[in-house]
Amino acid sequence: MDNNNNFNWVQKPEYVQQQTGVAKKFFASVFLWMFIALGVSTLAAVYMANTPAALDYLIRYNAEGQRTGMTILGYIVMFAPLGLVLLMSAGLSKLSYGALLGTFILYSVLTGVSLSFILLTYQLGSVVGCFAGAAGIFGIMAVLGYTTDTDLSKFGPILMVGVIGLVIASVINMFIGSSQFDYIMSFFGVAIFTALTAYDVQKLKRIGAGIEENGDQIAITDSKKLAIMGALSLYLDFINIFLFLLRIFGSRK
Repeated sequence: MDNNNNFNWVQKPEYVQQQTGVAKKFFASVFLWMFIALGVSTLAAVYMANTPAALDYLIRYNAEGQRTGMTILGYIVMFAPLGLVLLMSAGLSKLSYGALLGTFILYSVLTGVSLSFILLTYQLGSVVGCFAGAAGIFGIMAVLGYTTDTDLSKFGPILMVGVIGLVIASVINMFIGSSQFDYIMSFFGVAIFTALTAYDVQKLKRIGAGIEENGDQIAITDSKKLAIMGALSLYLDFINIFLFLLRIFGSRK
């Protein structure tokens, strides 16, 4: 009996260390896919902004060559990422890992194409500065969310209400067209998605811990799919912080 007890005691730390490695691998995979998505979006945005022939399919011009709006394809490209997010969220259990990953990459490309309009509207220095600012805010809040002992889950419903409020306010402002209202709303946007970054990182940390505890009960494919969805959440947090900062501090051409 003593030998058995000693065996169990010795093996337990090794088991915990192995499972902790699984959680860290999951967390690293989340951030890896997030950075890949950001890279894909950046390349797509730069390519489109510097390829007038491609932009002609998305932007409508008048006889004087001035931009007057977007083509039907332009509107499709703008709203398609929202549809892909809904598809990924609703079809998580039904989509295969390959289909989910392909949808995520397609989402990144289309979002990059949409973001190319930013490079046509704002000065490059403003875009770079706001991107760096968003990276700094995101990094700080990610570390805070990972290291804090405070339970942030109780703030989840409040933050979701804030996101819904931003969407409704944005739709209303599409009809009002108030630049002052848009400016004020941007401050709320930065605050909400800054808080969401810490909330999402802590949630992903707990998901990693759940994979660690359940072990073989969670299939490898399922954990990979969860990593993709986690990357999507953090990608959305970062992009929204960046866009709202750009609305506040960006200098137009």
